[in-house]
Amino acid sequence: MSSVSGPDVAIVGTGPNGLAAGVVLARAGLRVELYEAAGSIGGGLRTASLFDTDVVHDICSAVHPMAAASPFFRAFDLAGRGVELLHPEISYAHPLDGGRAALAYRSLDATCEHLGPDGPRWRRLLAPLLERSEAVVDLILSGQRSVPRDPAAALLLASRVALHGSALGAARFQGEEAPALLTGVAEHAVGKLPSLASGAVAMLLGHLAHGTGWPLPRGGSGRIAEAMAEDIVGHGGVFHTGHPVRDLAELRGARAVLLDTSPKGFLALAGGRLPRAYARSLERFRYGPGAAKVDFLVSEPIPWSEPAVGRAGTVHLGGTHAEMVRQETKNARGVRTQEPFVLVVDPAVADPGRALPGKRPVWAYAHVPNGDPTDPFDRVCAQIERYAPGFRDTVLAHRSVPAAAYEDYNPNYVGGDIGSGAMTLYQSIARPAPRIDPYRTPLPGVFLCSSATPPGPSVHGMSGYLAALSALRHRFGTRDVPGLAPGPVDFSCSSGLRGSVPV
Repeated sequence: MSSVSGPDVAIVGTGPNGLAAGVVLARAGLRVELYEAAGSIGGGLRTASLFDTDVVHDICSAVHPMAAASPFFRAFDLAGRGVELLHPEISYAHPLDGGRAALAYRSLDATCEHLGPDGPRWRRLLAPLLERSEAVVDLILSGQRSVPRDPAAALLLASRVALHGSALGAARFQGEEAPALLTGVAEHAVGKLPSLASGAVAMLLGHLAHGTGWPLPRGGSGRIAEAMAEDIVGHGGVFHTGHPVRDLAELRGARAVLLDTSPKGFLALAGGRLPRAYARSLERFRYGPGAAKVDFLVSEPIPWSEPAVGRAGTVHLGGTHAEMVRQETKNARGVRTQEPFVLVVDPAVADPGRALPGKRPVWAYAHVPNGDPTDPFDRVCAQIERYAPGFRDTVLAHRSVPAAAYEDYNPNYVGGDIGSGAMTLYQSIARPAPRIDPYRTPLPGVFLCSSATPPGPSVHGMSGYLAALSALRHRFGTRDVPGLAPGPVDFSCSSGLRGSVPV
């Protein structure tokens, strides 16, 4: 990119990673402009009214364990910016047939007591990770290009991932509840089960459920995006919404360009400018199974057969461990099943202000094959009804979004893949291409900052943060990293994050 008139930095896409990059670069004193094709910012952090002006729905993400735990958000301090993260008593629940349910309380002790004979095994699995939680989180959410700061945490994590990323993991438990509970968490990897990637996700999210938690932002996910945007604007940043960028040539006045896009989107923006070897890597990049979404407006809380499930912030619906392994493996192969894995959130469980008398939002995702065009409403309802008979009778209105249509809503969700790439072991590290600095592209001044780069999906901001550090170093010649806490920028308070600067 030539340095003529224009901003110092142009960022394409305002999902959580584009916003995180904008926060860092604006706080570094650079002139930052962000471009968003949609009419509102946020990407996966959008909240909107769908059926009733006084009831808001989370359009993509709803529950945010990473917003409570990630290094970026720890430093950014959401609470200090007026964003309240609300913690349900039960982080997540997993109903089973016969009115049973496995419950992951925020309290590890309560969870172990509920799991009976498997309680001690659950404690031995997760308590050591909780003791070193910050180091475990920082390891998984690093750029994965440096020596672990805490080797003991790395060994603890590696041994558990190896076991629970294999068929041996479930065999460690006696009953059905504990393996179902853990497999439901592993399903957040959205791919074949078991796998090392799903084992890592299970260990990360599983231990956080008893630590920093699986919270919901009061008022909806959009509050996180608003706080980040307010900080960017407060440091001179400018947003352009309803402004699609179709070619990198449109941004030639910027000294650095950061792309919160999928590899497919980058290829389209770059045209024929990329070296052929790198372009082939992007073309070979694998996308994972899709998500099909149903937003409900219901008249009353979900009538779960086991009432305790109604106290959980997140509910996983997939049956036993064996059922989920069978369903998710078929799904990863592109085979549609009649009983998909479904995630359900009733936000008013943690945030009663989200509901009105006789009206409350319910959020649901189903895992489906990539590009699946079918309406998910009936299959999602059937899965909820399996554990909450009478749910369908409470539905006042609904909106279905098939996996194929999700790419229309957000081009980063290729075929409905909300993780911006299959979570295989290889692609967990070599996202989107095998490079020492995965954020820096062969085009001078152009950086990738989306979930297609390490550490991958979820609302953690770390892909954007690490891409911004790469841009500061390679485009602006500085290793000085601005502090992220509210208030005046302090370059002396950022040492806790600097260990992840790409080489």
